[in-house]
Amino acid sequence: MFCHSWNVTPVRAVALQRKLAREVRVERLRGEVTTVAGTDCAFLAGGAKIIAAAVLCDALTMEILAACHVVRPCRFPYVPGLLSFREAPAVIAAVRKLTRRADLLMCDGQGLAHPRGLGLAAHVGLLLQIPTIGVAKSRLCGRCGEPGIRRGSRRALLLDGKVIGAVLRTRTGVKPLYISVGHRITLDEAIRWTLRCGRGVRVPEPTRRAHLYVTALKAQSSG
Repeated sequence: MFCHSWNVTPVRAVALQRKLAREVRVERLRGEVTTVAGTDCAFLAGGAKIIAAAVLCDALTMEILAACHVVRPCRFPYVPGLLSFREAPAVIAAVRKLTRRADLLMCDGQGLAHPRGLGLAAHVGLLLQIPTIGVAKSRLCGRCGEPGIRRGSRRALLLDGKVIGAVLRTRTGVKPLYISVGHRITLDEAIRWTLRCGRGVRVPEPTRRAHLYVTALKAQSSG
């Protein structure tokens, strides 16, 4: 089991990313996937606090089986490329609160599609030891072409000549998503599960539900 202190400086965080990235595994899923969880975050009090939500869905029907959240102080500053040190502690706590373990986890963020190979999804997946997919709405790094207009079209996302993810059209005529391996899954499987969890909208259902949940929680806190 991997663990480390979250009380680190940005310089130490970069060094930790490089070290932990070597432990991320790109490998085929093992066993049947019956549950898929999605996570998302929001900030309160001008960024002083973070809400993290985790929603667990049935892998076949996308029915919600459980939903949990945590509210925690946000102690790490906003630094580009170090998002996981700001969000991961709360995301991990929310996932651990679920009453049933997720067979697969989808995070609203990057996995290997990160300058040092350790985006939020990779960091969370490694520490939880759960197969994880990075589902991001924008590109952090790398080069890519525009995928075809139809759902399921994809193009490789490349960094220094290496495939680090895929640009995937999840709905015909809508902006693509940036999909990458988080941990213990292959890119082809990550793409298939992202499409499989779609319900006619751009974002796969587990992360969409987590976003709706955390947005409602933020509105309640603000009210």
